[in-house]
Amino acid sequence: MKRISPYALGATLYMPATRADILEVVLGQKMPELRSIVICLEDAVAFVDVSSALQNLRDLLTRIQSNGGRPDNGPLVFVRPRDVEMAAVLNDWPLMSLIDGFVVPKLTLVTLPAWNRAVSDRRLALMPTLETKDVYSPSAMVELGDALKETLGDQILALRIGGNDLMGCLGLRRNPAATLYSTPMGYVIPMLSGILGSQGFALTAPVFEQLSTPGLLAEELSLDISHGLVGKTAIHPTQIAMIQDGLRVSLEDLNCAQLILSDSAPAVFRHNDAMCEPATHFNWAKKIVERAQYQGVRGPDASGYEPVRLAEVGR
Repeated sequence: MKRISPYALGATLYMPATRADILEVVLGQKMPELRSIVICLEDAVAFVDVSSALQNLRDLLTRIQSNGGRPDNGPLVFVRPRDVEMAAVLNDWPLMSLIDGFVVPKLTLVTLPAWNRAVSDRRLALMPTLETKDVYSPSAMVELGDALKETLGDQILALRIGGNDLMGCLGLRRNPAATLYSTPMGYVIPMLSGILGSQGFALTAPVFEQLSTPGLLAEELSLDISHGLVGKTAIHPTQIAMIQDGLRVSLEDLNCAQLILSDSAPAVFRHNDAMCEPATHFNWAKKIVERAQYQGVRGPDASGYEPVRLAEVGR
């Protein structure tokens, strides 16, 4: 299967499969700044609308083919099936090769074997969503990570953290004046980042459901990045630009990463008044360079921020 970098996801927007304007988004004619979309057949579609949503998806794929396929500069496209039975049906649609993969809802250790059987087309990348009560158990997440590596393996692009559903397991909803990290997600996200991140999985951040507090979104996004999360779900198109700007790498971090990855780097050196140790910071540096490749580098801003000049080893 074609390798997709998880950093290519950027801000991911979910769109109900019943919408009539999905083709324009897929072709980059609408919301051209969007990096990835999920065409949803699950929570965003009422049961009575499932048949029409599936027909709309089938028509969409036909129209994409008629247009000569998807453009190279368009967003990544994923479908979220309603359940594993629907996934098995979609897996066998010939035109499903026109999309990048599936988002797997409510994946657990119990349902994993069924999903492994259902998605037999190994060209389809998978993004399982962690949104059930067992996610609160570190031991269950260790087991799930091991099982994912043994079954779906390289087919997994990223694991999506379903913050709202996880809060719903506790009968809670986030305080609109605080970030998700001031809720029980302040335990769950670091735990998942540590357990599943150390097993080699990329994780994406939950949606920020408030539209009137962009400053709080920026604060939460900064915490997402500090926990190693590679992208964030957008609940509305107005959040796309802010999320993708926030995901950019600072020039200072990129300089530092390039120095660490240099073949001539000393075992330990000082850069911008911080100790750099390539043996320890190698994985961080690789991720920074890949993130910069897909998400860009942050330049000067209105606050007068000046980018640092390119550094040299030993300075």
